[in-house]
Amino acid sequence: MAVPDELAPFDTKAGSQIPSLAGDATALPPDRRRQLRQLAQSLPRHSRKQPTPPPPAHEQYQPSHGALLVHMLGNRNLNWTASAKTLYHLTGRLLAAATIGAIGHGRKEVTPDLLADFAILLGIPAHDLAALTGTDPPDQTPPQNPAATDVAELIWDIRSLTSTQVQHINDKAKALQQD
Repeated sequence: MAVPDELAPFDTKAGSQIPSLAGDATALPPDRRRQLRQLAQSLPRHSRKQPTPPPPAHEQYQPSHGALLVHMLGNRNLNWTASAKTLYHLTGRLLAAATIGAIGHGRKEVTPDLLADFAILLGIPAHDLAALTGTDPPDQTPPQNPAATDVAELIWDIRSLTSTQVQHINDKAKALQQD
């Protein structure tokens, strides 16, 4: 099912900046991450003049558990490459961009461990994600990482911003590291 235009990412070019922002934001203390979220929430949203374009052919999937997960990443303006890089920043798991694509196309099984990592990236409890996907939940969920939780929320906040606005937030994250 297509995402309503008002919930779809506004500027797909902004997605390539998310991994860098995730890396910088996870290194910040909680109060500075809160500042980034407040900045993101304060920036103006632009009205979409055209309907959301369909995803590229390689990002069109047959219904599957993996397709649901990868679509949810796309709703956060994360393409395969940005997803793999951001996943690494938040969980330490190294996946190739092509592996994200294989998950979306159902060629790679969604294991409980992968599900737990996707839950962190998406900011959704692993057991809820397991219920949505029909995938077995992990035996043990990783300990809650407040930085990863904050960054997942920041990623949701910036999905409707322009590339220039996301760059501004990126610059702010770098400046907050220097203070």
